[in-house]
Amino acid sequence: MAKNIVRGYYDEAYPPIPTKTTMHVRRNVFWQAIQFVVLNIKILRIVAGGHS
Repeated sequence: MAKNIVRGYYDEAYPPIPTKTTMHVRRNVFWQAIQFVVLNIKILRIVAGGHS
């Protein structure tokens, strides 16, 4: 009979650690402002498209 083994504490169960470049991009205020504007434009297009 096969046993069901839970492997919750192995390395593949944890997410990858971000690199220094990834953390720099995430903390960059200028990049966050650009992404904020892009997201708002996408939302505005969806809302405007629903009201026509």
